[in-house]
Amino acid sequence: MTYLCDMPRPVEAYREDQTALETVLGKAVAILRSFTPEDQILSLAEIVRRTGLPKGSAHRVAGDLVGHGLLDKAARGYRLSGGMFELGMRASVERSLLELAMPFLQDLYERTHETVHLGVTDGQAVVYVAKIGGHRQANAPSRVGGRMPLHCTAIGKVLLAHADPVDRNTVLSAPLQRRTAHTIVAPGLLRRQLESVLDSGVAFEREESTLGLLCVASPVMGLDGRTAVAAVSVTGPVGRFRPELHATAVRAAAQGISSVIARRADTRSPSSSAGA
Repeated sequence: MTYLCDMPRPVEAYREDQTALETVLGKAVAILRSFTPEDQILSLAEIVRRTGLPKGSAHRVAGDLVGHGLLDKAARGYRLSGGMFELGMRASVERSLLELAMPFLQDLYERTHETVHLGVTDGQAVVYVAKIGGHRQANAPSRVGGRMPLHCTAIGKVLLAHADPVDRNTVLSAPLQRRTAHTIVAPGLLRRQLESVLDSGVAFEREESTLGLLCVASPVMGLDGRTAVAAVSVTGPVGRFRPELHATAVRAAAQGISSVIARRADTRSPSSSAGA
């Protein structure tokens, strides 16, 4: 079982927005976010390539980050330090979400014994916050902290269906990346699927992000009852997994998390305190 509390903004965004690199803080953030989930160590040259920073600036800021315990100096470059993990664990919103969701995710795994995910929206992508999988888990490319396009995953469709209309139209009006032969790249067809998600409370993916994988997801609703703050999914392999059979369990887990979020908010409201 793995989980994440710190979800990075892609470093490409910093390269496109050069004003973000004009301050020491911007340079430091760009360096930290140049590390991907696959990276153990990055050389200074690779950090320079990914961030677009001058070599001297990258070396100076990386040295400062080492001094502050956010990077470690290694023989072949730099790696993220334990200080980054400690900061990530203090991220209040994601940590609170995980604390509330984890019992339901564990129950869902025990009921299905398939791979369970919790994901949130970041821009036009899904970021996986938690992933639970045992010995039978599907060979999914998802990883904690990893990103996938919204339009081709079950979690992404759920989040997109409940997104602000402007954000939803931004995704639908842009070219939709074809990841497999099954990826839906026609905006009209995808829009109809999103409308169905709002009616049924679940979304399906059928080999649209990865060949051989099927998935069903349901939204975790915020306090307004309209916006999805996250989504829960169960994923399994073609041939063994029938997502329709798990729709009720996934929907129940997501609704359970939504109810706990609402109760937590009620107990913390001033009116509740006054009446206690």
